[in-house]
Amino acid sequence: MAVDGAVGTGGGEPEASDSLRTFGAVVQALREHAGLSREEFGERVRFSKHTVASVELGRRMPDPTFVERAEEVLGNTGALRKAVGHLARQPGLAAWFRQWARLEATAITLCTYECRLIPGLLQTEPYARQLFADRLPSLDDEQIEAQWAARAERQRLLRERPNTAFSFILEEHLFLRRTGGVEVTRELIDHVLEISAMRNVEVQIMPLVRESHAGMAGPLQQLETPDNKWYAYNEGQRGGLFFSDLKEISVLQRRYARMRSQALTLQDSVSLLERMRGAL
Repeated sequence: MAVDGAVGTGGGEPEASDSLRTFGAVVQALREHAGLSREEFGERVRFSKHTVASVELGRRMPDPTFVERAEEVLGNTGALRKAVGHLARQPGLAAWFRQWARLEATAITLCTYECRLIPGLLQTEPYARQLFADRLPSLDDEQIEAQWAARAERQRLLRERPNTAFSFILEEHLFLRRTGGVEVTRELIDHVLEISAMRNVEVQIMPLVRESHAGMAGPLQQLETPDNKWYAYNEGQRGGLFFSDLKEISVLQRRYARMRSQALTLQDSVSLLERMRGAL
């Protein structure tokens, strides 16, 4: 449904991955029939061989651009265009997150503000598993494993896309809460510090005391696609809002820009994290 320029979707149940694996097998069969290695095929569709492998193995939702370029390289049979409409996300990623995750996989800019929990791209396994254990209705062991596998797969974006600019604004209280305990928090801070040292990643901390704050309306994610289009996404208790309207995105971009100026600098953010770790 349309809500103030946004597309709202509900229902947090994960979907099966059979369709993804089937689609990937078709891509692989057509590629091999064309006599192309994954690396050669990747060069022609202008995606990395790792992305090609992820699609063929059913681990990644194919980007629309990938599908179109693959069709051109593999004979324009129309099979991939028809099949992509029947894809479902792999276990662990909810149905309402599917559209955002597909764009996220090829974004050249990704901006995230969080006030509730550490963003999935920055979570450690113990921290994530604590979140899964706290979820209601409760998840069984198999569901938790599927949730973590999907999250770990998403986190590869940070390593595999060195030309993507990642910006994170995190509230200080997310670390002070000590989700999972002291050891989990210590490992989490170490991990965030390690990620923040990457050339294409910026992590800023919004201090606990801040008289003026542009992000009081809640968490926010924005991304820029390879063709320089911007989208935004807000996540709530039981679903998410996907924004494509330019006026709405402009408002959210202004809010994010203001928050970057209100948060601590990159260097001061690192210093604060180091002090917080030392105090544990």
